[in-house]
Formats: sequence, structure tokens, C-alpha cells
Amino acid sequence: MSRPTQAKHPTPSASAEGAWSAKMDRLRRRPRPQNRLRICDDAELRQRYEEAEQAARRAHFVAEANPGEELAERQAADADAKRDQALAVLDAASEFLTFRALPRPVLEELIGEHPPTEQQAEEGAIFNADTFPAALVAAASVDGMCRQEAEELLNGWSAPDAHALWDAAWQIQQESRVELGKG
Repeated sequence: MSRPTQAKHPTPSASAEGAWSAKMDRLRRRPRPQNRLRICDDAELRQRYEEAEQAARRAHFVAEANPGEELAERQAADADAKRDQALAVLDAASEFLTFRALPRPVLEELIGEHPPTEQQAEEGAIFNADTFPAALVAAASVDGMCRQEAEELLNGWSAPDAHALWDAAWQIQQESRVELGKG
């Protein structure tokens, strides 16, 4: 059986090399994705914003179903203004925590520093669920949260709030902004 011949690759032209260099520069400058967690203890403000958001969606639906109708367009614009106002009030009453995706080697090293216990490994875990969450929250925090502060929040908050904190830091590590093209 004979070996296939090596494919000959044409030598890239100077313009192709320049285009690749420019593309690589853009790829290197891509910011890592970030995720923001809103913390607001005022349920009434959260509810007002949700209602304003729903009203704006409904008004836009009506306006889109009736193109050119001034009343529908005005109502959609008014609903947008009310939603924006409700959001500004909600933002003013909220605290935000921001998390950034870690470079892959950094995340893998952090996971390696928190191996699962024997029991956790038997259950299929890839990290220690008791120690890794606080380490990741702290490492991914843009705000400068340290590990002890992350542990304090994860252990002191209610289960849903602690889960939301963990989720904000973990999900941004899983976010992909690339897709495989069809052609």
C-alpha cells in the first residue's frame, strides 16, 4: 500500500500574512466575558421593574402588529420610558457583583487545587463542592472579593441567594462566544 503524497501548501502572500496578523491581534484583544449579579432587597422595586418590562413588551407587540399607528407607537415609547425609569430606581437601590471568565489554564489550576473528596469523586464531581465555590467566586470577582468574604456570603446567605452568587461566577466560566460555522 502506498503512502499518500503530502499536500503542497502554497506560500502565503504578504497580504494574507498581514490579514492573519490583524485577525490574530483582534483575537488577542477580545475581552473575557463578564457576568453581573444584582442584589436588591426591595421586592417592591423588583416587582415594579418586572411589571414595567412586561408592559413595554406588550406595547411593542401591539405597535409591531399595527405598523404606522401613532397611538401604538406613542404607547410603546411611553412604556419604554416607564421601564427605563423603573430600572434606574432599581439600579440605585441595588448592589452589583461582577465576575469575569478566567483564562482556561487558570480555571483548570484552580479546579486542581480543590480536588473532590473520595465520596464526591465517586458521585462524579470534578472539584470539592465544599472548598471550590468560594475560591472560584473570589478568583472571578472583578470587585476584589477575597476568598474569606466569598465564604462568608456563601455560608451566610439563604440557599437561593448563595446559589445565585455561585452561579454568577460559575456560569461565566462556561459561556462561549464562538460558534462553528456552516461553510
